[in-house]
Amino acid sequence: MRKLLYLLILGGLMPNLNAQGLSDALRYSQESVYGTARFNAMSGAFGALGGDLSGVALNPAGSAIFLYNYASATGALIDRQNDILYSNTFNQSSDIDAAISQAGAVWVFGNSSDEADWGKFTLAVNYELQNNFDNEVVSVGTNNVGIDQFFLNQANGIPLELLQLQGSETIPELYRFLGETEGSAAQTAFLGFQSFIIDPTENVPGNTTYFSNTGQGSFNQEHFKIERGYQGKYTFNMATAYKDRLYLGVNLNAHAIDYRSSTFLFESNNNAGATIDQIGFEENLWVLGNGFSAQIGAIAKVGDILRLGITYDTPTWLTLTEETTQFIETRRLLPDDSSIIEVVDPGIVNFFADYRMRTPGQVKASAALLFGQAGLISFDYGYKDYSNIEFTTNEPFFNMQNVLIANTFQASSSYRVGGEYRVNKWSFRGGYRFEESPFQDSNLIGDLTGYSVGLGYALDNVKIDLSYSTAQQERSEALYATGLTTPTNIDQQLDVYTLSLGFFF
Repeated sequence: MRKLLYLLILGGLMPNLNAQGLSDALRYSQESVYGTARFNAMSGAFGALGGDLSGVALNPAGSAIFLYNYASATGALIDRQNDILYSNTFNQSSDIDAAISQAGAVWVFGNSSDEADWGKFTLAVNYELQNNFDNEVVSVGTNNVGIDQFFLNQANGIPLELLQLQGSETIPELYRFLGETEGSAAQTAFLGFQSFIIDPTENVPGNTTYFSNTGQGSFNQEHFKIERGYQGKYTFNMATAYKDRLYLGVNLNAHAIDYRSSTFLFESNNNAGATIDQIGFEENLWVLGNGFSAQIGAIAKVGDILRLGITYDTPTWLTLTEETTQFIETRRLLPDDSSIIEVVDPGIVNFFADYRMRTPGQVKASAALLFGQAGLISFDYGYKDYSNIEFTTNEPFFNMQNVLIANTFQASSSYRVGGEYRVNKWSFRGGYRFEESPFQDSNLIGDLTGYSVGLGYALDNVKIDLSYSTAQQERSEALYATGLTTPTNIDQQLDVYTLSLGFFF
């Protein structure tokens, strides 16, 4: 089990773990509503509308709605707030980040013959922010389970001689050797042993069982999880119009992922018989990825006011690579009532071979009512089966995880409603969205509910749009995949403020 992902996904097999490991597979399979301010203000209900570059990223037929060449860019301020309950202790944390949520352009090519059935052809390029990973979760509380249980679970079954330095061997050398031959669990066990958190039940070669030096009682814990990074989609679009009644389009998408996570646990205790009373444990993960997907879509005008849209998103085929580091520091109590700080810092970056996964495809149906220049109402429905997430790297362990995914996730429906009312050059917008939990057990991640409002102003060939959206979702996750599996319950609110500037050319 070389990858940290392996270790985390095993959490899905543990009772009350809240499937923290499965969140790694889920992370790259979901997308939020960012994009242009107009798109964001209407909660992304754009499948039957078109005429917006984020709408093109949703339904590729939407670029054929444009009458003229158009370009837009959007900046977003993303405010993520967490209400955290851990071990009966309440805490709050927040993170604010600025990002480019959209940038692109569309070129409209009209047919020179007014009698032609296929009267228009469009090309578009667009960047869309799918996910902003920036987040901070601080879990604070007093627990009757300590981090020592995590190290014990990693160590039991590993021969003692693998955790001991041999001859002139150094900590970095043995840590690297364990990663290359035994896997990440052995590396973690090595840290616990070398920092005196655990000791062997028998100090003899071949021993495979260990005990804790932190004693029994209560543990004061502060756990910090800091996430950074993004997931973006780069789209090349082609679309055409038939008799200004039927619009057809296709998107070819390149995906980019940059995800970083740092966790740090500080734990202290006053337990009787403990020889380790303080622990500081840090883990870092960096994931880089790229992928490909495609979309096909259609929009049909039915009568004067009704539009219908349909889109199929293929699965996204991703290639991911990981790097990890670990560090630990403990305070060891000596028999003469003094203490010593034990630091185990291998200084080794674990580089892992690429692995592949496939996120699920999606079908979206939409309808919109357009009331001339007065405004519109739009509705989108999406269906995505998260149980179809699959690791396509052909290794036995990944195959086991695919079975776990199929038995844990479920199909999820999403609903988006948006409206726009126009007065002269002003546009007033609002929206609502609801997304079902991707988990069969909705206690792991609950349903998502969101609202949005926005304002637009058109001045000659320039458009300025503002929006605000908020979404709320509850989830439960464990600090570690095994041993210390006390759940952290998080009620998260995501507020997004966007400003778009667009112009015709």
